[in-house]
Amino acid sequence: MVDDATLLTLAHELGTALKNKGWNLTLAESCTGGWAAQSVTAIAGSSAWFDRGFVTYSNLAKQQMLGVGADTLEQYGAVSEQTAEEMALGAIAHSSADISAAITGIAGPEGGSTEKPVGTVCFGWSCKSGQILTQTEVFSGDREAVRRQAVKTALTGLLQLTLATDL
Repeated sequence: MVDDATLLTLAHELGTALKNKGWNLTLAESCTGGWAAQSVTAIAGSSAWFDRGFVTYSNLAKQQMLGVGADTLEQYGAVSEQTAEEMALGAIAHSSADISAAITGIAGPEGGSTEKPVGTVCFGWSCKSGQILTQTEVFSGDREAVRRQAVKTALTGLLQLTLATDL
């Protein structure tokens, strides 16, 4: 299981990388309910590199706050790389951030299907320069374990993208 210390270490490393580049971060979260934002704001001085977070649990919130298309939600569902991509792009568009991550998934214990079982989480990462990455994972464990793994994956992806990208 991913523990709090792991998340704080990742958040600290991410903050250092963002601060070194002079970048600001925004997060768009659904199934993690703001946990990624909580992890980064647990770091003293995070106001120097964290702009804002969007907790968009409902489809309507994803549309209103991030500009996710109704057609995207209808065609692919809230738990899809297409939705995660639009969330990540929308977070950049509705903030002053340079980089974003989006998390949308099925943490359980209910809500899964054969096509998208409990533990399915889709991610999107975006930079102001236009770069976008998406990924889907199927995590195991209970609701908390799925959410912890999702936060770790989002922060890890942000760190990798920050270190590999110039705006």
